[in-house]
Amino acid sequence: MRAIVIKDYLLPLCLVALAALPVVLSKGISASNQNDCARVIIYTPHNEQIRSEFAAGFAAWHRAKYGQSGEVIWNTPGGTSEIRKMLEANAIAALREGEPVGGNADLVFGGGSYEYTQFKKELTFGTGDDLRKGRIVDQVPMEQSELDAIYGENKVGDATLYDPEHYWFGTALSGFGIVYNRDCLRTLGLEDPKHWEDLTDARLNGWITLVNPSQSGSVTTAFEAILQRLGWERGWQIIRRMCANARSIASSAPKVPLDVVAGDAAAGPSIDFYGRFEEQAVADAGFPNRIGYIDPKGETVIDPDPIALLANAPNRETALHFIEFCLSDEGQALWQFAARHGAEGLGPNEFELRRMPVRRDFIARMMPKLRDQVDPFSLASAVEKPDRNARAFIPILFSAFCADHRVALDRAWDAIISHPSYPRDRALVTAADVRDPELCAMLLAFDAMPSAPSPEGMVALDTPEGRALIRDGWLKGKWMSASLWNVDSSAADELRRSWGEFFEGQYAKIYTGNTE
Repeated sequence: MRAIVIKDYLLPLCLVALAALPVVLSKGISASNQNDCARVIIYTPHNEQIRSEFAAGFAAWHRAKYGQSGEVIWNTPGGTSEIRKMLEANAIAALREGEPVGGNADLVFGGGSYEYTQFKKELTFGTGDDLRKGRIVDQVPMEQSELDAIYGENKVGDATLYDPEHYWFGTALSGFGIVYNRDCLRTLGLEDPKHWEDLTDARLNGWITLVNPSQSGSVTTAFEAILQRLGWERGWQIIRRMCANARSIASSAPKVPLDVVAGDAAAGPSIDFYGRFEEQAVADAGFPNRIGYIDPKGETVIDPDPIALLANAPNRETALHFIEFCLSDEGQALWQFAARHGAEGLGPNEFELRRMPVRRDFIARMMPKLRDQVDPFSLASAVEKPDRNARAFIPILFSAFCADHRVALDRAWDAIISHPSYPRDRALVTAADVRDPELCAMLLAFDAMPSAPSPEGMVALDTPEGRALIRDGWLKGKWMSASLWNVDSSAADELRRSWGEFFEGQYAKIYTGNTE
C-alpha cells in the first residue's frame, strides 16, 4: 500500500515543489535590493527572445512610471498545457491541505486562449460538507471603460480578446499559417502556397512536415481552423492529404519552420511568429527570398495570447503593473517594431519578435512602422455555424489515421497518386473530381470516416449530431455504465485504437486493390 501512495503522489508533489521554487529563490534576495526593485514572478512558455525583451522593457517602463525598476523572475517549466497541469496539481494539493490556492507566483503569461479558459475553471476537492473550492487565477479589477479604451470591441473573428469576467487579457495575437521554402517548391515545379489545400498536391509527397496535435495545442488550433472554416468533410480531406504527404511528424511546433529552413521539407503549418522569425533570420543571413510565410486569408484563426493574475499573488501590485505594461504602447511595440531603432523610442533592444499586437488603435496608429504590414483583424473571419465538438476529435483522429499507422497510410497514398488516372497537375483531388471508377473507389475509401457504438447502435462521426453524441457519450463519460469500453482504459484511447483499426482496413483495401 505504501508503494501505491508514493506512486500516486510523487508527480503532484514534484509539480508543487517546482511551482514553489521561484518564490523561494526570490526570498533569498536581500531586503535592501528589494527596496530598489519591484519584482514579479511569471510562469511562461515564451521563448528566450520574448522573455529578454519584455524583462528589459518592463524594467525601463516601471522606473519611468513608478520611480522604481522592475525585475521579472521567469519560470519556464514547459508549454502552456504543462504549466496548467503543474498549477492544477499545486491547487489540488492546497485544497487537500485546507490551504489557500497559489502564493508561489504572480502571473502566467503566454499560450493560447483555450488553456486560459481552463485556468479560470473552479477546482474542487472533497465532497459534501468537506467540499473545498478554488481557482488558479484571480479576477483583475478593471473598469469596462478602461477595457473598451484598450481593446475596443471584444472580438477578433470568433475569439474574444479578453475574458468578460476579467480572469485573463490578450496581450498579442497569434495566427496560424504556412511556412515554405521557395527553393524546394521551385525544384518541384510549384508556386508559393496561398491556401491550405495547396499542401495536398501530390508533387509534395515526402515534402511536408507536421506536428502531432496530441502534443501541441497550437497545431490543434490550426487544424480546428481548417475544419471550422472549410467544413468537416473538406477540412479532413485536406488534413489527411497533408499527412499523407508528410515526411515527418514532429512533437513540437518550432520544429516545422526549422525543417523548412533546412530544406528537409518544402512547407508545413506554423504559428505566425515562428514562421516570420525564421523568414527574417534567413533573410538577414543573405537569402531574402528563400523562406516565406502566409496566413491563408479566411482560412485561419487569430487567437489572443493572454496573461492572467494568479491567485494569492505574492507581488500583486507589481503583477498588475506588468499587465498594464503589456497593454501599453511600450509593451505593444515590443511585438512588432524593428530592433534597436524602433520608431519614437519604442521597440525591442535586440530581437524582432514578429508578433501581432492586440490593440486595434495601436495597429491603426502605427501601421507604417510595423515590421509586418498586417492587420490581424482583417485576416480573422467568423464561422457562421461553428462546430463546438470538432476540436475534441482532432488528436484522436490524427493518431488513428496518421501517427499510429504511417506505413499503411503511405502505401495507400502511393497507390492513389500513382494511379494512371490521377491528375498530378493540381492540388486537392477527391472522388468527385475523377471519372475512373477504380480511382474514385480508392479515394472514397481513403476519405471514409468511422463510427462509434452507442447504447442504441452505431453513431456516425460525419454529422454534427453524431459528433455531439459521441463526445458526450464517450469523451464526457455519459455512456460509461453501458460497458462500451474497458473501464481500465480511457475512452479516448479506446476510440483511437478502434478507429485506427478502421483506417488500417481502409488503407489495406486501397493498396491491395480490393475497394469493390
